Amino acid sequence: MSAQYFTGDQEFFTGIGAIRFEGPRSDNPLAFKFYDPAKKIAGKTMKEHLRFAIAYWHSFCADGADPFGRASHDFPWNHANPMTAAHLKAQAAFEFFTKIGAPYYCFHDADVAPEGDNVDEYQKNYWEIARIFRTLQDKTGVKLLWNTANLFSHPRYMNGAATNPDFNVVARAALQIQTCLDVNVFLGGEGYTFWGGREGYMSLWNTDMKREAAHMGTFLRMARDYGRRIGFSGAYYIEPKPMEPSKHQYDYDAATSIGFIKEQGLEKDFRLNIENNHATLAGHTFAHELQVASDAGLLGSVDANQGDAQNGWDTDEFPCDVYQTVEAMMVILRSGGFTTGGLNFDAKRRRNSTDMEDLFIAHILGFDTFALGLTLADRIISDGVVDDLLAKRYSSFDSGSGADFEKGKLTLEQLAGIGKTAPQTKTSGKQEYIQSLVNQYLFG
Repeated sequence: MSAQYFTGDQEFFTGIGAIRFEGPRSDNPLAFKFYDPAKKIAGKTMKEHLRFAIAYWHSFCADGADPFGRASHDFPWNHANPMTAAHLKAQAAFEFFTKIGAPYYCFHDADVAPEGDNVDEYQKNYWEIARIFRTLQDKTGVKLLWNTANLFSHPRYMNGAATNPDFNVVARAALQIQTCLDVNVFLGGEGYTFWGGREGYMSLWNTDMKREAAHMGTFLRMARDYGRRIGFSGAYYIEPKPMEPSKHQYDYDAATSIGFIKEQGLEKDFRLNIENNHATLAGHTFAHELQVASDAGLLGSVDANQGDAQNGWDTDEFPCDVYQTVEAMMVILRSGGFTTGGLNFDAKRRRNSTDMEDLFIAHILGFDTFALGLTLADRIISDGVVDDLLAKRYSSFDSGSGADFEKGKLTLEQLAGIGKTAPQTKTSGKQEYIQSLVNQYLFG
């Protein structure tokens, strides 16, 4: 059945206009309280710093269903014809992007068009919606931050994609990646993401881990080379996650992923897309994962959400914790800010947030939380008090024998000799003082 075509004049979010900045005293739930896109901070506007993106999958596909209950969200773009629904959903999405004021969006191939019954239908459907996206991008000015292939939902990928023990599945995954990169270039995407949802194992009894990791490296190099040949000049991203759905995934956390990137010779082209909730599942903080990536020079982009420490799964909540966003934005600012990356809201409304306006309110919460993080992080960095305390803690390495040690100029014998006569000093970390200072910045 062919799709019904629409003019794009239909309004899906009726009664909701463009979301404006009204300031912290506003009682309007459909207004920004802290995100002022035109406000200048450290030489750039908030909009330029934060580079917000909307996740197509959670905002327009996640219907509130969970393992214990069916869908609770009703979408006005639903239709019995899957391609008609895809057309409607695309128009609804761009209406939302423009009303919320997001400059970017992100998607999986499976989010935007039905796969169909064979490869030809997959590509035909995908390209049909891609051409609609191109028209809507030109009309609205909204851009593609990155796209990706869903290589984890279909049963063929139950044992992984690039790491699958069946070569035929690896080849089928390559077709999806090739198509997604073609679409990316067509839409002017600024990055491309790999999330290895099932690139891992459930049991070592039936897994050749060394061979699978090598296959994944080969696969990523092939994808990198193809993208460069067709004109993709942006960054490739790997998104770390320790498990779920696999018991153990090969991109466990930032440090593991960086080791893999360097082992496979991908560091010139690949960066990390760090997700807060995935950091929680790995037993780390959001700031830790960002700092590890930044220290390696491989911080690329961010999936902006938060998890629940009491839940052992990926809850993908909209960020509301200002302490976390202040820490995050301090790392991002100190690393030079985003280039091809940004803050993609990989977050979904709660199952019981069923009003259409709740999609706006949830994103307003996320925008405002990161705007506060940006504002306060810049203030802390500009004041320099916290940085001065940090520098003082390591000052013994700034001159003399300490500086020689850092430069690799001492032998172990020389270092041990210094230790014979060195005074046994204790340098306070001033942790509680710094935490009180942060509270002053946040609430003073």
